[in-house]
Amino acid sequence: MSDRKAELERKKQRLEQMRKERQEKERARSTRQTDEAPKPAQSQDLRAETDELLKDLGIPPSGPKSSSPSPTHSNKSASDTEAKQVIVTTSRKPKVKLSVTKVSETSIPPKENVSYSKETQTAILEPLDKEGKNPWDYYDEDGETDSMAAQPQTPTSSKMPHVEMVAPKQTQEDLDKKEEKPVPELSEEEKLHILNSEDFQTFFSKSARLVERMLTEEVDIYTDYSGGDNEGKDDESAGDRLKLNRIFYDERWSKHRTNTSLDWSKQHPELLLASYNTNEDSPHDPDGVALIWNMKFKKQTPEYVFHCQSAIMSSCFAEFHPNLIVGGTYSGQIVLWDNRVNKRTPIQRTPLSAAAHTHPVYCVNVVGTQNAHNLISVSTDGKMCSWSLDMLAQPQDSMELHFKQSKSVAVTCFSFLSGDVNNFVVGSEECTVYTACRHGRSVDLGRGESKAGISEGFEGHHGPITGIDCHKVPGQIDFSPYFLTSSFDWTIKLWSIKEQKFLHSFEDNSDYIYDVKWSPTHPALFASADGNGKLDLWNLNNDTEVPTTSITIDNNACLNHVRWHETGSHIAAGDDIGRIHLYDVAETVAAPKGNEWSKFAKTLQEMKQQATEREEEAMSLSTMTSPLR
Repeated sequence: MSDRKAELERKKQRLEQMRKERQEKERARSTRQTDEAPKPAQSQDLRAETDELLKDLGIPPSGPKSSSPSPTHSNKSASDTEAKQVIVTTSRKPKVKLSVTKVSETSIPPKENVSYSKETQTAILEPLDKEGKNPWDYYDEDGETDSMAAQPQTPTSSKMPHVEMVAPKQTQEDLDKKEEKPVPELSEEEKLHILNSEDFQTFFSKSARLVERMLTEEVDIYTDYSGGDNEGKDDESAGDRLKLNRIFYDERWSKHRTNTSLDWSKQHPELLLASYNTNEDSPHDPDGVALIWNMKFKKQTPEYVFHCQSAIMSSCFAEFHPNLIVGGTYSGQIVLWDNRVNKRTPIQRTPLSAAAHTHPVYCVNVVGTQNAHNLISVSTDGKMCSWSLDMLAQPQDSMELHFKQSKSVAVTCFSFLSGDVNNFVVGSEECTVYTACRHGRSVDLGRGESKAGISEGFEGHHGPITGIDCHKVPGQIDFSPYFLTSSFDWTIKLWSIKEQKFLHSFEDNSDYIYDVKWSPTHPALFASADGNGKLDLWNLNNDTEVPTTSITIDNNACLNHVRWHETGSHIAAGDDIGRIHLYDVAETVAAPKGNEWSKFAKTLQEMKQQATEREEEAMSLSTMTSPLR
């Protein structure tokens, strides 16, 4: 029973809710109709606009509307009447007949009028008469420039154009000059940060070199190329065959150091590389130093400074890499510097291991061609290594230099034959010279092939070999088999790889001879340096007993190394107190004549004949002094 009552109650509530919703909808509908009903003012405005439009069309407006209970019917009759009047009015207009007509067009171009102005400037040869002058004439007989200002202005003169000076255009630079900005003040920390930055150090290093070159460069503007400056000096300059050009020396890096090697750059001929060993007076400085000097500019400091932890015993420019410098050290390491990197320490170095060198390296050289070259190094324990400059972690090839299964050869110097990357000659501490090859094809004595390593020995010196150099001057005759050696026995000897005995011995010196080098341009010219500080130039076509010219340095220093410039007109010599002496060689000495090659061939033939006679005399003496049986 209670469920039925609850059900009825729910139905009543539902009906009540539906009734309320219906009332809300009716109320909303009535409100919307009220809002949409047209306003009387708007209908009156619409009627006024209609009357104006009919008046413009020539139709009189309709009269006032009569009140009628049916407004819809009255509006309909009025609109019908207006439509009839419009039809009647439009029907009164005559009809227009249209037709198509062909029209011909003609295009006449306008006449072109060319106009230009032509002006000329002429010089009046004869003075003008004052009577014929006009106020605008620019030529004044009396030369007075202010006469035109005194002339009265006339209608004719007013036709002259008035020209004023055109002000120059202001550039951004001029505007920046006018607006000078105050220089910002930097703190000490900011200054130190800038000074220690890599970009600033690179910029300062390059700028300092440029400024130093400009300050030290001296140019003689009064040079007379016609020879007027040399009048009366012929007798004085006749003996200047070897003239000191300058001395390379740096108080910071060269002092108390001995020069150990010299080399000229092939890519930049004005650059000279010099290496130095330990400065015993300054134990905190690096043991090894390599300096690059510039012959072109009169600056007193080196272009580049490189150093390493061990004394540098040999150095050279990497021939096919203009920015790389190679050094051999006393510890046995091969080091590599790069002048493009803003650092003085090596960028690469070989390991100190049994696979590489463990003894001092006195010999380094880059041989080969542009596309196939190697770095060759030899240490005093007789080990020879071949390296790639791209990787110094381990050698590409290595061998032990032994002669007839004896102990290793203690190599002090070596030299490759001209144009040959396989055959070379070495000097040793045992007073013996050896020929050797890298790949087992020897050219010594014409005996055919042999194994890689030492091929033959040449005995003749009585002291350690200090310098050796093969003949490399190209010309009409090939002199590549000939080489020179210097020794502690005070002599220089000339050899041929095809003869086991020396051809000639030069015995003019009275001290150790530390180095000897052939001229790169003259076939019969070579230079030597000894412990007395004497630099000798020998021209074998002139004399084989005494040097052609000699010069002795001061300070009682000894010369350790010599190196010819590739032109043959300069020669550098390094001493034992850190100085590099650069000499100019006179053209009469350095430049070869056309017959120098044939004369030198004749000289060599005479030397061979003398060597044969000397050997026969030695054999006869040995026979005479042998005991009788």
